[in-house]
Formats: sequence, structure tokens, C-alpha cells
Amino acid sequence: MDIGERIVKLRKKRNWNQRELARRAGLNYSVMNRIETGKRPLTDQEIKTFADLFGVSTDYLLGLTDNPTPTTRDKLKKLRLKENEEIHLFDLEGLSDEDIEFIENQIEFLRKKAKQQRKDTE
Repeated sequence: MDIGERIVKLRKKRNWNQRELARRAGLNYSVMNRIETGKRPLTDQEIKTFADLFGVSTDYLLGLTDNPTPTTRDKLKKLRLKENEEIHLFDLEGLSDEDIEFIENQIEFLRKKAKQQRKDTE
């Protein structure tokens, strides 16, 4: 099942028509139609928007998993930091989803900060 088909399935589950979904996503109806029929690829931001609207993971929309909601285990797999070309996975077992999300946000903040500092020194 491709991303357009998954969006159609999720839209119908909520009894929304294409126009309603397009409105909620901030898209033109004709764009929404092309997305659902696979004639137009989605941007990264649109994938995130649809995931938020439907309450599903981006991995589900992309067909990387058939589980629509991210599990704590899925989130743990993504919490990686790169250090000296090695990837470390932190043991976050037992933490709540809110705690894991907080840690993800902190990591993202630090990555952006480091990127800005590199720009400033150039």
C-alpha cells in the first residue's frame, strides 16, 4: 500500500471527504486529489502534517511499518547520537512516551545549536 492509499484509508476512517482533508492540511483540493492518486509526491512537511492530522507515525504513512501508532520501542530506535562515526543507542527502557519525546526535542535542539555554531565560525 503506498502513501496515497494509506491517506485515503485514514481519511475514510474519519468520514472526511477530500475537500475536508485538503482544508485541514492547508492544501488545494486538486493537490489533495493528486496526492491520493499517487500523481504528486509529498514533501517532508506534508508527511508530518498528515501524520499529525491522523495521529499516526510518519513511518506508517511511508509504509515502513503497518503499525499506525509509534510505540516506545519505535521511538527508542530513532534516538541515536553520532559520535566519532559510531552510532550509540541509549537504553531508555521504562521511560514514558512524554519523557522520550522530551529527550528527542533536546537532542534536536542541540543539533540545531551545533549547526548554528558551525555556521557562525565559518
